[in-house]
Amino acid sequence: MTALVIERARLVTGTGGPLRGAALGALRVIEDAAVAVAAGRIREIGSTRELAARHPAAERLDAAGRALLPGLVDCHTHVVYAGSRIGEFERRLAGESYQQIAASGGGILVTVAATRAAGLDRLVDESTPRLRQMLRLGTTAVEIKSGYGLDLETELRMLAAIERLDAALPLDLVPTLLAAHVVPPEYAGRAGDYVDHVIDKLLPAARQWHARSRFAARGVPLACDVFCERGTFDVAQSRRLLAAARALGLPVRAHVDQFEALGGLDAALDLAAVSVDHLEASTPESLQRLARSSTVGVVMPAASFHLGQRYANARALVDAGGLLALCTDCNPGSAPCPSLPLAMAIACRYQKLRPAEALNAATVNAAHVLGLGAEVGSVEVGKQADLLLLDCRDWRELAYSFGGNPVAAVVKNGRLV
Repeated sequence: MTALVIERARLVTGTGGPLRGAALGALRVIEDAAVAVAAGRIREIGSTRELAARHPAAERLDAAGRALLPGLVDCHTHVVYAGSRIGEFERRLAGESYQQIAASGGGILVTVAATRAAGLDRLVDESTPRLRQMLRLGTTAVEIKSGYGLDLETELRMLAAIERLDAALPLDLVPTLLAAHVVPPEYAGRAGDYVDHVIDKLLPAARQWHARSRFAARGVPLACDVFCERGTFDVAQSRRLLAAARALGLPVRAHVDQFEALGGLDAALDLAAVSVDHLEASTPESLQRLARSSTVGVVMPAASFHLGQRYANARALVDAGGLLALCTDCNPGSAPCPSLPLAMAIACRYQKLRPAEALNAATVNAAHVLGLGAEVGSVEVGKQADLLLLDCRDWRELAYSFGGNPVAAVVKNGRLV
């Protein structure tokens, strides 16, 4: 028995993927479309006339000509944490830079202190409203990084919080170990020693945790990430850490070129990283090399907007034939933004993406970053029924309008949520 039939929709979706270069702007549009859903998956796609007769359903949703899209995929967030950094917002407005605030003892280490002091229940309780807001804004799959613990106990507690949230909420969550986010206070001035600690202790422990987790049972990977930047981890340290993660069989990702191009992008490409994220300071030569690789460049327009800093040259990467995804980077310091539609709107204006490119970057390509490309990111028979119904007919409103919520309904695993 078909559980749900969505009728009279204007279906808009990318296909296959990951999509690179000019293909990033390709969309399939079906007018007066219907989607039949059974057992949480898309069973058939066709015209309303054909499917309505063929699929008696327990539930029917009349789209009334509105746009139906794949659920959005946020492939880079730091949404699990405790505390707030709103005071830093005012400090930046008064003229201090992100780097100056961090050097004075603020920044990420403030969130580390709050997160270390928080128990598992508090982490789950504080993070749940953020994830529910993301769901209301159309996101159905979210990557979440650790990295506000920087010690074995708290990093594992953060991963446990991600697992509990995955079980409790109608979202697909994907965990990433970011133990090398910054150097913790107890290792001040000894970044190399801390990298040794991460390699010797935290990586094996996280891998063991993942093997016993609900994520491994569902085939969802645990990736390892590093923040390669002046004042955090240099290129040699980042390379050593990512090589150790790869030796343990973990996919690797890297924060690179947010403020300075130190060479982290090239090091990550040497190690066949799944993605390189940020890219605001990347050189044209590095972007050309990235475009020739199978690594996805992940840009985060909301962070540049919030910090008032330069944007990654997403247009150059696409025009060079590269793979591009975009995310919110949702975090308490540089991107307190849960909205992928807003990130798309910013990317279209300041990174010169077309709406179709922004949509595919936040669905098909983002899903491939997370190893979920066969399951989510496009509306195709056999994939999970993760769908987004807008309150308008023209799907471009998702990137054109900003400041509100264009989402009328969200379907997750075939269920209206």
